[in-house]
Amino acid sequence: MIKKGIVLAGGFGTRLHPLTKVVSKQLLPVYDKPMVLYPIETLTKAGIDDLLIITNPDDKILFERLLEGFNTDLSITFAVQNYPNGIAEALIIAKDWLNNEGCALILGDNIFLSDNINDCLKNALLKENGATIFGFHVNDPSRYGVIEFENNKVLSIEEKPKNPKSNWAATGLYVFDSSVYERALALKPSDRGEIEITDLNISYLKDENLNLSLLDKDSYWLDAGTFESLLEAGTLVKKLKNI
Repeated sequence: MIKKGIVLAGGFGTRLHPLTKVVSKQLLPVYDKPMVLYPIETLTKAGIDDLLIITNPDDKILFERLLEGFNTDLSITFAVQNYPNGIAEALIIAKDWLNNEGCALILGDNIFLSDNINDCLKNALLKENGATIFGFHVNDPSRYGVIEFENNKVLSIEEKPKNPKSNWAATGLYVFDSSVYERALALKPSDRGEIEITDLNISYLKDENLNLSLLDKDSYWLDAGTFESLLEAGTLVKKLKNI
C-alpha cells in the first residue's frame, strides 16, 4: 500500500490578491482552520503517514510553524518550489523523498468533503501499478481538465476544452506508482512553460495504465482558489458540521 503523500501548497495565489500578498493562499481560513489542513486530512484519513509539503520559499517557515506537533504519528517533510512551474514539477522536486516509491498528490487548495473520497482514495492506494485520477461531475466542465471515459476506462483528458466531451472534471487529487518520477522528468514544458499534470496523466493513459475513480453525488469538491469558492467552502464546512 502506498503510504506517501505530497501536498502542493506553492504558487502565488494571484486570484486571491491582495490577501495572498501577505500570506499563502493555503494558510487562509476555511471556516475554523487553515485551508491546507483539509487536504492533509484527506490523505491521512486514507492511511497515508508520510507527508511532503511543498511550498514557496517565503511561506515555508509558516507551514513549519503550523504543522509543528500537528500529529506525532505523521512524518512531515518540507520542500520548496521556487517558482510555480507546473503541478507535475512537484514529483521532480520530491525525487529524494520519494526514494523510488509511489505516492498520492493533492493540491493544497482542494477540499473534499465526503466519506466517499476516503473509500476511493484507500482503494487507489492499494494499486501497485499505474496512476489513478478522481472524477467529479460538474456543470461547467470547460473550466477544468475534462475526462472522457467509457465503462470506467479513460479515453482522453483535455485541459479546459471549448467543447467538453463529458461533464466529469479531473480533481486535484492523484495517485501514482513508483514510475512517476521518471515520467515527470521526461515531460517537456507546455506552451505556457509549465510541467503539466495533464501530460503526466496522459503518459499513463498511453500505456493503458490510468485508472479512474468517480466521486458519488453526495460528495463535495471545492477548488478554494477564488474569493467566491473560498466563501463557499467556509459556508459549506459550517453547514456540514452543524448537521
